[in-house]
Amino acid sequence: MNATPPAPNPLAAPARPTRARILDAALDRFGTQGFPGTSLDEIALDVGVRKQTVLYWFASKDELLAATIDHIAGQLVDEIATAITGVGVGFVRVEATVRAVFRTAVRRPALLGLVRELNRLGPPAADQLTALLSPLVDRAVEFLDAEMAAGRMRRADPRLTIALIYATVVGVATEPEALRAVGWQPSAAGLRRLRSELLAYLRAALSHD
Repeated sequence: MNATPPAPNPLAAPARPTRARILDAALDRFGTQGFPGTSLDEIALDVGVRKQTVLYWFASKDELLAATIDHIAGQLVDEIATAITGVGVGFVRVEATVRAVFRTAVRRPALLGLVRELNRLGPPAADQLTALLSPLVDRAVEFLDAEMAAGRMRRADPRLTIALIYATVVGVATEPEALRAVGWQPSAAGLRRLRSELLAYLRAALSHD
């Protein structure tokens, strides 16, 4: 007598599409060991498929990188947009943005690691990320410009201010080895202390005298 197969669990999470799993595996590999140091065989092994399956969805490693850049840009924009929705004016919006990026760094370190890797790779990968993030940057520049005009923040070049904040946040989130050299330890408590110090620095730099 054949055994009756178990009934499907309606509460079980549905299996994620293969393409999405490949993108997640590529993000983790590219963000932790770099693009040149990652092979399609490794990504296929992480997903549990053959290399030919990866190539079915992405014709080459470069095409996979381009799709992964689209993937992480969308995640970053969503994280930051969600964090600042409903947030008022002034420094609280800057603080909400920094906290969102740090949450991302804690939950998915490879995401910001890939941002660092793209900066090292240069064009065309870095240019692709810049183009995808430019609408978010433009919104941030408009916000800072309005805050400075209203006297709630120190007058400065808004785009240069954004560049400095970006470099600082991505740097502290993705360069743990450099931070260890000055005595910082990559732990949850260490990240909280680092975030607090960064926010205090930014508040002092942007506060209006």
